[in-house]
Amino acid sequence: MSKSETTLNLAFAPLTPDTWEDLETVFGPHGGTGGCWCMYWRLKNSEFEEMKGDGNKQALHKIVSSGEVPGILAYHDGLPVGWCSIAPRQAFPRLGRSRVLKPVDEEQVWSVVCFFIVKGYRRQGLSEALLQAAVDYAKSQGAKIIEGYPVEPKNDVMPDVFAWTGFSNAFSQAGFQEVARRSETRPFMRFFVED
Repeated sequence: MSKSETTLNLAFAPLTPDTWEDLETVFGPHGGTGGCWCMYWRLKNSEFEEMKGDGNKQALHKIVSSGEVPGILAYHDGLPVGWCSIAPRQAFPRLGRSRVLKPVDEEQVWSVVCFFIVKGYRRQGLSEALLQAAVDYAKSQGAKIIEGYPVEPKNDVMPDVFAWTGFSNAFSQAGFQEVARRSETRPFMRFFVED
């Protein structure tokens, strides 16, 4: 079995008002990693720090309530176990302010910026499956290019908390290609939708 395969019985759904409680289950009482609530890429650093915890939760809930879909949830036998944030790149203004992650060109892209997998489900191929589901969703919304900013660790072991943008090997296995690299450990990777 390759690393990208999983023996889990998985299903996927977009985050909507109807699935909001499932995201709460995935993120737990701490809101993912340290009260992030997947708002890091959407806010200036000062705003993010000020809103950590409940403020970020309310901000994400407002996005979902507006009808915007900020990502995809994964379910194992009906239990919510994972999250992948995907949206048009302009939804994540912090990317444009990053020296390493600023746009490589003027193409209209969708961005995969975050994964969160419930403990006990990590290292089982769930992020690769979530990534494929996110690509499928973006394609259904008309995306032609899907972009990710995974890490490529120098060592074999990286704490889960630092792997929230995903690993480059998962992106490669999902059909993404490296298109740029401004940092030794962070490639720009893209999936090109065939016409």
